[in-house]
Amino acid sequence: MAANEFLKIDNLHAWYGESHVLHGVNLTVNEGEVVSILGRNGAGRTTTMRAIVGLTGSRTGSIRIKGQEAIKLAPHKIARLGLGYCPEERGIFASLSAEENLMLPPTIAEGGMSVAEIYGMFPNLKERASSPGTRLSGGEQQMLAVARILRTGARLLLLDEISEGLAPVIVQKLAEMIRTLKAKGYTVILVEQNFRFAAPLADRFYVMEHGKIVKEFTQSQLQENMAMLQEFLGV
Repeated sequence: MAANEFLKIDNLHAWYGESHVLHGVNLTVNEGEVVSILGRNGAGRTTTMRAIVGLTGSRTGSIRIKGQEAIKLAPHKIARLGLGYCPEERGIFASLSAEENLMLPPTIAEGGMSVAEIYGMFPNLKERASSPGTRLSGGEQQMLAVARILRTGARLLLLDEISEGLAPVIVQKLAEMIRTLKAKGYTVILVEQNFRFAAPLADRFYVMEHGKIVKEFTQSQLQENMAMLQEFLGV
């Protein structure tokens, strides 16, 4: 694997108001990798994602995106470095059709997927193009939330709990989507409670506890770390 670092985080601390949530997070994501951040609820996984894109209160430390320091940048400037964040709440506009939702985001970088490419990847969305956001199933809303990011030209996708509450058949489709994106050279960070979904997809894993990374291992080391994961995650 060519270690072209897309994202390098050093000694990241983050706060929400007075609340000190991240305590010196260090992690690296190489171009074209799928990296999963594991941990219990409240471990700091979502805060790490939000800190990367500049959505927490204050942050200290270093967040380098393709070599550029982003710790002091505003969220819209961070997005322009090629990042797309898909939060747990999805943010689909109920009053707009699926296709109108898809057309909303601005282009942040060259090479965003065309609507035709997106419909090739998500046939469900093509069928539902004129349906209002509220009429889409949970799985269709999740696909739309990811598809919107792909339109922007983002190459690093931060996906927060995308499988949550979805039927197994839809979760399978999302897994296929991540494999397809990886094959196209996208870089993905997954935050997932659903370990069975994340486990086969990730090249590397980081385990978080109390706002710190406590363990890092690769896909090939997954089996030998299962006992530790059981203890940390109850998987």
